[in-house]
Amino acid sequence: MNWVYIEDIGKHVGEEIAVRGWVYNLRSSGKIKFLIVRDGTGVIQCVVTRHDSEQAFGEIDRLTQESSVIVHGVAREEGRAPGGYELTVSRIEIVSVAESYPITPKEHGVDFLLNKRHLWLRSSRQHSVLRVRAEVMKACRDYLDGQGFIEVTAPIFTPSASEGTTTLFETRYFDGSAYLSQSGQLYNEAAAMAFGRVYCFGPTFRAEKSKTRRHLTEFWMLEPEMAYADLETVFEISEGLVAYVVGRVLENRRRELEVLERDVALLERIAPPFGRMSYDEALENLRAMGFDVDWGSDLGAEEETVLSKSFDRPTFIHDYPAEAKSFYMEPTPGNERTVRCTDLIAPEGVGEIIGGSERISDLALLEKRIDQHGLPREAFEWYLDLRKYGSVPHAGFGLGLERTVAWICGIKHIREAMPFPRMIHRVYP
Repeated sequence: MNWVYIEDIGKHVGEEIAVRGWVYNLRSSGKIKFLIVRDGTGVIQCVVTRHDSEQAFGEIDRLTQESSVIVHGVAREEGRAPGGYELTVSRIEIVSVAESYPITPKEHGVDFLLNKRHLWLRSSRQHSVLRVRAEVMKACRDYLDGQGFIEVTAPIFTPSASEGTTTLFETRYFDGSAYLSQSGQLYNEAAAMAFGRVYCFGPTFRAEKSKTRRHLTEFWMLEPEMAYADLETVFEISEGLVAYVVGRVLENRRRELEVLERDVALLERIAPPFGRMSYDEALENLRAMGFDVDWGSDLGAEEETVLSKSFDRPTFIHDYPAEAKSFYMEPTPGNERTVRCTDLIAPEGVGEIIGGSERISDLALLEKRIDQHGLPREAFEWYLDLRKYGSVPHAGFGLGLERTVAWICGIKHIREAMPFPRMIHRVYP
């Protein structure tokens, strides 16, 4: 018997095949019974009649939602069926009969669904979101690999902060302490001095006591770093990356976007060049909308959301006040009150999905900034070495995977953009 994945059924029309999966739905229409089976790649309608198989016609009554089965039959085209194909069943093998499934078509509260996240992943919407996530991850790697980057790995345990000391997760490390990584950037800078263009892609951790739709305590970041690069390079690579990723999802995951009822017309117009505005221009726009934002403050979620609703494409906001940003950012030439950094704001009220900057390459200035931020000098000796031994202008950025996936999918909360979200009050399951 030829076992095939449901997404490949179209290659086997007229053949006797087997599908291995789980019962997605069951219904009956007189002398015909319909079994909808999913296998992780798609769903297919299986038609069961007594004429075709007495065995299958009897066995189907034992099945419940999410029972695991192997269904044998002949594949054929059927435009009215989900996916455009169906299976005329000759035999059903029951692998396991599921107990009464707790997630039903009725409305469930978010807490209930998150407590059942290990099962909620099987629903069509959640399944579609995570298929898009996988496509985004692959597209990110493909784009950067094609631009001459190589992937390196940054450590999860770190001796110090990279994004501020107030959001560190501290853990015992044998006879001392270590911290869960906030970012792989500093280590990427070291790798960039060895390889030129590098990126890391993995989990990062922020102990932020936030309950907004845009925050998780554990999330994934893609972090490219480039030697002999400046802010213009960040603009170029990041907008090329985002446009490529959106295009790949439109090409390969359009069916999933349809399940999510995403307006793909809004994604189809995402193409370089993206918009640009300075921090000062952003403040002018916000004040015109009635927001009272003091110069020197970073833009919060509310301000970014309002600004992004006025965009029809991603837009860079650049040259923020130095006091609002991290210690390693290069000052703006001729204006040391600001730094050469940027946030890429996605449209439709989404807000920031990328943050990047030129990095300080001068040893004395970096030492001064470490002191000004009250950081422990001994933890950064290795980082200072990068400025002692062949320092060059360099730059990089970080893309938040879950925020990007949430934007592309058109979902409201990034907790649905990762398999098992971690938030301030949630580490289960």
